[in-house]
Amino acid sequence: MLAFPKAKINLGLRITGRRPDGYHDIETLLYPVGLRDALEIVRGPEGSVKDSMVVSGIEIPGAAGDNIVLKSIRKLRESFQIPPLRIHLHKRIPAGAGLGGGSSDAASALHVINRIFSLSISASNLKEIAATVGSDCPFFIDQVPAFASGRGEILTPAPLVLRGYYAVLANPGISACTGEAYAACRPALPETSLRAITAAPPEEWKDKLINDFEEIMFPKYPVIKELKSAFYASGALFSSMSGSGSTVFGIYGKKPSLPKEIAGHIIFEGEL
Repeated sequence: MLAFPKAKINLGLRITGRRPDGYHDIETLLYPVGLRDALEIVRGPEGSVKDSMVVSGIEIPGAAGDNIVLKSIRKLRESFQIPPLRIHLHKRIPAGAGLGGGSSDAASALHVINRIFSLSISASNLKEIAATVGSDCPFFIDQVPAFASGRGEILTPAPLVLRGYYAVLANPGISACTGEAYAACRPALPETSLRAITAAPPEEWKDKLINDFEEIMFPKYPVIKELKSAFYASGALFSSMSGSGSTVFGIYGKKPSLPKEIAGHIIFEGEL
């Protein structure tokens, strides 16, 4: 069975507190975009005794056995009998890009296996399983706009619809370390809620919809800040870094004419 895991962007990301479990509380709005990986999962050949996995496309750092797709499958096997599988993952979403590509792959694997083997796991239970794999994995079960809080696993549907707006995602080729970004952050409660800010159209978001990780990543990687500035210079209604970086996106009212500073880093563009 074939699935196409989507990327996401963060519309605002505030770090609101440190948790006793070592994680951080956040407030963000997760929005799916059309950049996709491709994931195929089928039963392994007769006589096979373990999973086999092939990854093509963009290179993923780390050992193949540590891939989050395999982690999600191991989590399912704690409760269900699942035979050896043959897996092919084609990567188009860069790793360390703030786009949730690995989490989306893992959530898609849960979906696919649930359907292949008729496990009858409800969407809510899939989200519970996904939360044990990664903090933002539950979002990718439904892949619809959602406010996320807690570690990112507490989801509330967001009424935001950006249909008709045009998005451009640019990645400078930097693999950002989320752990390092969180270690350097300074948690604080925002003065204005994310819900209140995003109730207005994107034309009113500039300087109000904030990603707390930008103040950490911009000094370390000036090219990320330069991309954001280039988006605004080219007419973007709103621009921000996604997640802990390094992807920067711009939202426009229509398809823009882009300068070379952005054009050389584009990984996706299209209507939202």
